[in-house]
Amino acid sequence: MARMAAQDGTAKPGRSYWVVAVLALVWNAFGCLDFSMTVTRNAAWLAPLPPEVIDWLDAAPVWSMFTWALGVWGGLLGALFLLGRSRLAVIAFAGSLLGLAINQIWQLTSQMPASMASPGSHALAVVIWAVALTLLWYAARKRSEGVLR
Repeated sequence: MARMAAQDGTAKPGRSYWVVAVLALVWNAFGCLDFSMTVTRNAAWLAPLPPEVIDWLDAAPVWSMFTWALGVWGGLLGALFLLGRSRLAVIAFAGSLLGLAINQIWQLTSQMPASMASPGSHALAVVIWAVALTLLWYAARKRSEGVLR
C-alpha cells in the first residue's frame, strides 16, 4: 500500500516503522552497554563470565575492540538515524555489519574458550547477524520508498 507523501515530498512512515526504529534503538543500545561495560571492565558485569573468557578478552588484539565498537555503535547510530528518518541509516547499518563481520571472523579464528562455543552462543551469533542484516535491508528499503530523506 502506498503511503501518503509528506509536504516535503517524502513518504510518511507508518506506525510499524516507528516500532521497528524504537526496537532497533533498544537492541543496539544493549550492544553498546555490553561493549562499554566489558571495555571498562565493570566487575559486576563481568562477574558471570568464566575466568578463561576474561583471559581471552584481555588477550584480544586492540583492533578487535575497534571492530566491535564499529558494530555496536554503528548499529546505535543507524537506529538513531532511523528515528530521525535520515538516509544515513543505511550507511550506519552497513558499517555496523562490517564491524560485526570482521569481529566474528577474528573470534572464529582465535583461540576462543570452549564456553563461548556452546549452542547458545552460536544461536546468539545467528540472531545478531539476522537482526543486523534485517536492519540494513529495512533501512535500504525505506530509503528507496522515500521514507528516509
